[in-house]
Amino acid sequence: MGDLARIFKAYDVRGLVPDEFDEPVAEAVGAAFVEVTGARSMVLAHDMRESSPVLADAFVRGARSRGADVVHAGLGSTDLLYYASGSLGLPGVMFTASHNPAQYNGMKMCRAGAVPIGGDTGLTEIRDRAAELVGVTATPTGSLIEKDLLPGYADHLRTLVDLSGIRRLKVVVDAGNGMGGHTVPEVLAGLPIDLTPLYFELDGSFPNHDANPLEAANLVDLQRAVVAEGADIGLAFDGDADRCWVVDERGESVSPSAITALVAVRELAKHPGATVIHNLITSRGVPEIVREHGGDPVRTRVGHSFIKAEMARTGAVFGGEHSAHYYFRDFWFADSGMLAALHVLAALGEQPDPLSRVVSAYSRYHASGEINSTVADQDAAVRRVRSAFGGRGEADELDGLTVSGDGWWFNLRASNTEPLLRLNAEAADETTMTAVLDEVLDLLREVQQ
Repeated sequence: MGDLARIFKAYDVRGLVPDEFDEPVAEAVGAAFVEVTGARSMVLAHDMRESSPVLADAFVRGARSRGADVVHAGLGSTDLLYYASGSLGLPGVMFTASHNPAQYNGMKMCRAGAVPIGGDTGLTEIRDRAAELVGVTATPTGSLIEKDLLPGYADHLRTLVDLSGIRRLKVVVDAGNGMGGHTVPEVLAGLPIDLTPLYFELDGSFPNHDANPLEAANLVDLQRAVVAEGADIGLAFDGDADRCWVVDERGESVSPSAITALVAVRELAKHPGATVIHNLITSRGVPEIVREHGGDPVRTRVGHSFIKAEMARTGAVFGGEHSAHYYFRDFWFADSGMLAALHVLAALGEQPDPLSRVVSAYSRYHASGEINSTVADQDAAVRRVRSAFGGRGEADELDGLTVSGDGWWFNLRASNTEPLLRLNAEAADETTMTAVLDEVLDLLREVQQ
């Protein structure tokens, strides 16, 4: 199988099946997970990929061979696994490759209470021990209990957002043949919602489009359906349904920054003065709105491990990212696309205006979106940009290079896995944003030549 370092990433496991990730590896990781975490019991779920049940069963064999009892939830979204870990007080593993193509699979791991396991908190030790155990088998001694956790998950989410008084809404949901097709009907059952489902059939080959709503091409079907149905809102989920993208009644995408601000305001109404986390490429409108509503905004690096760590440290009530991940203190500080969707449905249904008008109050600036440039010498490129903008704005290096000027800012940061520099820019008007964006891109092209 080669070095397991190829599939063990900073925060999860992900690789090609079966070339990089197969049953012996999954079984070894199951045994190593129990040894490293000391788990006597654990919970597990998997997505709809063809390889997921087989790999999950192999993991279970490995975990049980080390004496752990396993609660097997079967099909589930990643946030269902977090619910299971939190409500049962057990460490957990989710088998999914999220939005990756069909030939991939992977694992997301957490300790009891949905506390994430990353490279600095046990994942490296699990990798190293698993490498020693590949091909080693032992008789399972731990028990196996199959348990349907979907009804409890749905009930719990509905206790966190009151939808009892909303007006009737027409909602189109694109599950992308992912786990949203499994969880959405249960969560929305009994609510005053007329649901139009798109691609709810569970199919890990993703026959209609990739289950990645961050790519504009994957939203086209949803946007068309919202307009054709005269719907109030469209929702798109990724493969493991832990991210949610929102489309308004005109078929226009709603920025995750606007959703972050909207949900933050709702949470601050329940928890005055609370802390709200946002990463550094979220719109500057988010901290402004949080402060205006009496909250304390805290800025972090990009990445769910940083968000979750800051939420735990500060006791933040909510956190949001540009990638449409939304984190909730009431959900064990974990991310849930479904819970964010319920907040948006509540905000829309509690008043008469269309969604475009509702979110306009949370959209203050013009953003470029993320633009990637292939740059061999990333350090030289960043130095050149820093020099060119020296004295023109305030610079910091919390995560890459951020320069903030009068009514504009940009962030330039390196990819962890590819020779790419990722650029995000924002300004009070589109002309300024475009000018800043073009200047930075021109500097990067000069380094590439």
